[in-house]
Amino acid sequence: MDVLRIGLIGAGRIGKIHGENSARFIPGARLEGIADIAMQEEQQTWAKGLGVRLISAHPQDILGDPAIDAVLICSATDTHADLISAAAAAGKHIFCEKPIDLSVPRVKAALAAVKKAGVTLQIGFNRRFDRTFKRIRELTLAGEIGDVQLIKITSRDPAPPPQAYVAVSGGIFMDMMIHDFDMARFQAGSEITQVYAMGAVLIDPEIGEAGDLDTAIVSLTFANGALGVIDNSRKAVYGYDQRVEVFGSRGATRGENETADQVTLATASGLVSAKPLHFFLERYQGAYRAELASFVDAVLHHRSPEVSGEDGLENMYAALAAGKSLKEKRPVSIDEVRVE
Repeated sequence: MDVLRIGLIGAGRIGKIHGENSARFIPGARLEGIADIAMQEEQQTWAKGLGVRLISAHPQDILGDPAIDAVLICSATDTHADLISAAAAAGKHIFCEKPIDLSVPRVKAALAAVKKAGVTLQIGFNRRFDRTFKRIRELTLAGEIGDVQLIKITSRDPAPPPQAYVAVSGGIFMDMMIHDFDMARFQAGSEITQVYAMGAVLIDPEIGEAGDLDTAIVSLTFANGALGVIDNSRKAVYGYDQRVEVFGSRGATRGENETADQVTLATASGLVSAKPLHFFLERYQGAYRAELASFVDAVLHHRSPEVSGEDGLENMYAALAAGKSLKEKRPVSIDEVRVE
């Protein structure tokens, strides 16, 4: 196989990012079809502009097409697990946006279907592929900072999401911080064994009315003995705040925010520089392309994906443990939330 023929399921905001990337920027990929259950005229026009041959309101048209080798699942969260199982049964390789589902048994059933079919599954934890965060990990693996002892992750959005989104998102730990759990595991090179969560509603009362938080801090313990801390906020007035620090026995590495330019204006009044890039679509544009290129390469060259279904499950366990910790006001072991 020299070219991976791809079908996209879900043509919303993130689906369009993956669709554009697979059609225009990923070597070895060819976008063959796009399906969305709420396909609108605007989406049809966009799909035609990408030159795809199949445009449909029925995901089954993608899954049943023998000329499609792999699917990108970018639909609503509550459809992910069923689509993974259906795609696996159809013999399609699968890239799926996070999370796989909000139910551990459904996630495990989807992973079992993938294993039975022998297809590739990669989950969309794109931040591992960010050039800055990837470089931090490379330096750690090279031994530059010695043994990892502390990991600090800051992730703050520029504005809170709509209440309607919050109500179906699975909560701040499952929707937002799950990316940071993945980053923490990635940078530590070790699994999270215990979490202790604190949270509050300090920004938008409507988020609290929807049963969620807008501000949270979680401390982590890893199997290798390292410690970590993650802080999340739904509103940073200065922009999208994404920083990672890894501290070790011989030194430390730190990844700072990306800005529109690297210019600093120095005057008698002080120093002024650009704010961080606005939000995730801008900040992680390169990471989205890199993760999809990695998926295509994994399938074409028969290697394991860089972010597996098991990674998705471990991140989910951390999110569930954080929710339990918040509710019970105590540290919670990951083993307490594992479902056999």
